[in-house]
Amino acid sequence: MNGMGGQGAARLEWSTLTLSAVLIATLIAAPVLSVFSNVFIGGTSDTWGHLADTVLGEFVVNTVILCVGVGLGVASIGVTTAWLTTMLDFPGRRFFEWALVLPLAMPAYVMAYVYTDFLQFVGPVQSFLRETFGWRRGDYWFPDVRTVGGAVAMFMFVLYPYVYMIARAAFLERAGGMLEAGRSLGLGPWGSFFRVSLPLARPAVVAGTALALMETLADFGTVSYFGVQTFTTGIYRAWFSLGDRIAAAQLSAALLAFVILVLTLERISRGRARFNNTSRQSKLPVRHRLALLPGLLAAFACFMPLLLGFLLPAGLLLQMAFAEGDAQFGPRFVQLARNSFVLASVTAVIAVLLAVLLAYAARLARSRLPQALNRVVGMGYAVPGSVIAVGVLIPLTRLDNWLAQVWTVVSGSNPGLILTGGIAALVYAYLARFLAVALQTVDSSLGKITPSMDDASRSLGYGKWATLARVHVPMLRGSLLTAGLLVFVDVMKELPATLVIRPFNFDTLATQAHTLAADERLAEASTAALIIVAVGLLPMIVISRQILAARRR
Repeated sequence: MNGMGGQGAARLEWSTLTLSAVLIATLIAAPVLSVFSNVFIGGTSDTWGHLADTVLGEFVVNTVILCVGVGLGVASIGVTTAWLTTMLDFPGRRFFEWALVLPLAMPAYVMAYVYTDFLQFVGPVQSFLRETFGWRRGDYWFPDVRTVGGAVAMFMFVLYPYVYMIARAAFLERAGGMLEAGRSLGLGPWGSFFRVSLPLARPAVVAGTALALMETLADFGTVSYFGVQTFTTGIYRAWFSLGDRIAAAQLSAALLAFVILVLTLERISRGRARFNNTSRQSKLPVRHRLALLPGLLAAFACFMPLLLGFLLPAGLLLQMAFAEGDAQFGPRFVQLARNSFVLASVTAVIAVLLAVLLAYAARLARSRLPQALNRVVGMGYAVPGSVIAVGVLIPLTRLDNWLAQVWTVVSGSNPGLILTGGIAALVYAYLARFLAVALQTVDSSLGKITPSMDDASRSLGYGKWATLARVHVPMLRGSLLTAGLLVFVDVMKELPATLVIRPFNFDTLATQAHTLAADERLAEASTAALIIVAVGLLPMIVISRQILAARRR
């Protein structure tokens, strides 16, 4: 009887996990489903017709230019730096190994603000040229950074670390027997690169490029500040300026189609090819020592992306913050920082808890349902924040109005907006967007725990929940901290969803920086931007330590 009762309890726990996973996946997928439902249910609005006749073509052209330019840029920079630091030895290589990931801490919209101030007519660069050569306005030509090309450059130097990290890992994994076989055939370092390493690392390069392109499609701050018309700026305008939720949903669906296209092309690029490492040798590569001049050129090639993507903008931010900074620095700034930290902390804690639940359900499952649900949750990170925002606001606004009506009938008083009037809707949007980050980290680490640990725990009389609490969670402590930290930083940087969903008179550091920069108060925007960059350095330090640990192995 006891045995039968124990089996029944186990089935009950498993059923609870499954139902929880289904409920979470449904809630996370709801914003995207809401966008598509409004496209088909809402019909066609006059606003959509106006947009199609005027700016929709510009949206498409600018989006394609951004994708092509950023894709080529991040792939070339990421692959080059990954190969140099992995396979060659030159001055500064050990420093560049970990430092090349630092530009990920710099949001693209912050880069846009900094370089606009640095390169504008009254900025230090053009002022220096006029003073040096005695030029006046009209005597010389200087490129305008606030263009599509300027936006491509911002994204390129901020997002190349995606390709760098994934490609470098691929080069390290395949560096043993594969390259030795290439050398036995008479291939030198560059021949091995073009004929062995690069073809084998193609899936990693494409995957990193796809991540960079999804970040590009999701951006609002950079393209909005540069005046580049894209789907994200159109969504914001349709929602706030024109007040048309149907047009906003239709633009969101079009943007989501671009994201799906990028993911589909990434999948098709693999074809049926397999890129398995059949060599049993996993030792680190024997790096080719470069002579002085080639070594300096290699160091220069690694230094320039780091300079343009992090060192220069961070230095300019520091200079602006200390020289002028935010005139409202004080109680107002403390409130902004508190809002940002509260939102990021609440979202990070909830995201880690949900990620543990989803990953644990997939671990115990005897079917493929939990794994499929986790893939649904994982797609949230590929959906731009502006799309998530529209998908969250439309159903929650309806629910808020219904709750207010019910409350008014029951109590005789109007409670106002319960969900969208506070931070609940904002946290929900963040979870729909960034839960995938926590889930990937937790699931990867949980998969490294041998199933024999579960068997040993059950032999001691622990149930599934006790095993999770007393065995898995202590072993996952570092990964849980990393997952929470990554979500925390993503929320701190998130701009489009925050701009659309934030309650009235509620600002964060990201919205403050955007508002001040939009008013051309770039020096004042530097204080909030600097805090965002400083917080963004935390996960980069973690990643850098992992890179250094991989080098020692």
